[in-house]
Amino acid sequence: MKKTQLNFRTPSWTMFVVVFALSLALGVAISMAQPVAAAPGAVPPAQEGGNYAGSDACAGCHKDIHETWAGTLHSEAFSSPVFQEDWVKQGSADSCLECHTTGFDATTGKYSEEGVTCESCHGPLQKEHPKNPMPVTPDYTLCAKCHKTTTDEWRASSHGAVNINCESCHNPHSQAPRADTINELCSNCHKEKGSSFTHGTHANSGLQCSDCHMATATHTDSTGGLFATGHTFSVGSEACISCHTDTVHTRDTILQLSGQDAGTAPTTEELEKQVQDQEQQIQSLEAQSSVRLYTGLMQGAIVGLIMGGVAAWVVSRRIRFVEVEENDEKGK
Repeated sequence: MKKTQLNFRTPSWTMFVVVFALSLALGVAISMAQPVAAAPGAVPPAQEGGNYAGSDACAGCHKDIHETWAGTLHSEAFSSPVFQEDWVKQGSADSCLECHTTGFDATTGKYSEEGVTCESCHGPLQKEHPKNPMPVTPDYTLCAKCHKTTTDEWRASSHGAVNINCESCHNPHSQAPRADTINELCSNCHKEKGSSFTHGTHANSGLQCSDCHMATATHTDSTGGLFATGHTFSVGSEACISCHTDTVHTRDTILQLSGQDAGTAPTTEELEKQVQDQEQQIQSLEAQSSVRLYTGLMQGAIVGLIMGGVAAWVVSRRIRFVEVEENDEKGK
């Protein structure tokens, strides 16, 4: 009579390793695929692989943009008399050159070009450009490298809360607003504000939104170039005082008559706390990302051990059917 018998092969460690590696990679991929809440500045510019060529090299192909940039404060960031005066007062500190020149090297104190040029934002000329495009950071973090005070104000504002970035209002090459007038720029989003009593009377008097919502103290020698620019967009008492010096104390009466809430502008301490809270949130999001990575590794490792072990056992125990002759007598 014929009997089916199992013939065992040696364990397949190759199969175990393959399944384990695939499970580990899958665990990490699944863990990291879930997006963390958008953290500002998550996309850094790829500024490696080239040498500073200077703004004239860019002008060969980008003539219109170069001509527009040539008349901006960026192009005159080093040569400006205002900067030169403040810089000399601060002892011509090298730290200022990081923002007022292009390609500044802190170890040598040398730089590639005066002013904020194309390569300040796009990085040094990329190899094989224009085949390889010039990169740029697509959010406010690029501007924050130099305009820290302004971006701190912006982050504490209602614009910052909904992530309306610098480029939404400013043309990065001309630095001009993305509209013919400030009122037109603001009314792109704030269409309903112009009909109110306060906004209507001010607009009829020829004021721009920025006259009140970006009113700031006059630049003084003590600021060192890092002065407030009004990017909290809050209307404080200084905005009213600049025009209504003699009648500023009647403001509450006017607001009551118009049915508006006077409200209160946030203090410097409150704004600083808002910025600190947002920085803590960013740090928390970064920590969450790290935890997800390690969690994915652990999950992948556990699943890999289980699945790899099972796969290796199955492969090692593959059944090969053979037919053998068996004597009917016992003991044979």
